[in-house]
Amino acid sequence: MSRRTTSILAALAAVPLFVALTGCATGSSDAGSGSEGSSENEVVKIGVVGESDPQWPAFVDAAAAEGITVELVDFGSYELPNPALSEGEVDLNQFQHIVYLAQYNEASGDDLAAIGSTQIYPLGLYSTKYDSVKDIPEGETVAVPDDASNQARALLVLKAAGLVDLKDGGTAFSDLADVDESTSKVKVTALEAALTPEALPDVAAAVINNDFVEDAGLSFDDALFTDDPEDPSALQYVNIFASRAEDVDNETYLKLVEIFQTDKNVQEGLAKSSGGTGVTLQTPADELASLLKDVQKDVAANS
Repeated sequence: MSRRTTSILAALAAVPLFVALTGCATGSSDAGSGSEGSSENEVVKIGVVGESDPQWPAFVDAAAAEGITVELVDFGSYELPNPALSEGEVDLNQFQHIVYLAQYNEASGDDLAAIGSTQIYPLGLYSTKYDSVKDIPEGETVAVPDDASNQARALLVLKAAGLVDLKDGGTAFSDLADVDESTSKVKVTALEAALTPEALPDVAAAVINNDFVEDAGLSFDDALFTDDPEDPSALQYVNIFASRAEDVDNETYLKLVEIFQTDKNVQEGLAKSSGGTGVTLQTPADELASLLKDVQKDVAANS
């Protein structure tokens, strides 16, 4: 779900990739839609979760050097950027992974598209009370994000860490009802993704999306356990630039994706914002479209 950001298994639930959005965008004065749109001084509004992340000032500057004015619209929750994109309040957004978008499209009946990849981020378990997973006492409570895709992925993290057993073995569609409480070491509660860090004083640990780690005064090195962003199955969790379906060939938008993926200062900022934990990908747009289609089919089949 990005900084804020929601794989391949977690398909189902969200992403303020940090984190948390049809027609011509009212906020874009010159960009146009479709394959058109390449005049000077174009203005493109991009919805993000975590405008203060260091990659964004570098991106705005790099885009300006190419004659494109980027206006960032910051959202405090993963639930907001996709409706804003659908309604034309922004032209693009960049905060979510493929699974989150698939779930959104399926639930809303929308057809937002993935036009460019950014990074895959590990999903980590954090605690301010315990120094290792083994120190977490039996019967304690662990918080996870409440959006479907990130919740499923978080439960898989807890399973891999040996803290819970999942009745179905664990899939991208697992939810709290799949936790086998009789054999699990801990209890699990779900909170809005942005609130999981705030729960740390009251729970043994929390699975916290990358977007909110440093905002909570934590370091990525503080994670007690993470999944592996380089696992092939994690491709579903690659964070993306999303557009409306009619804008997938918009030259300006694709140029912005290219700038984000290749500008040295943007990439340095991206590495800084993830503590060097993110894995950068330049997945072709047609592959992203195919992956989104496949994941969305899985979402529909499991709904």
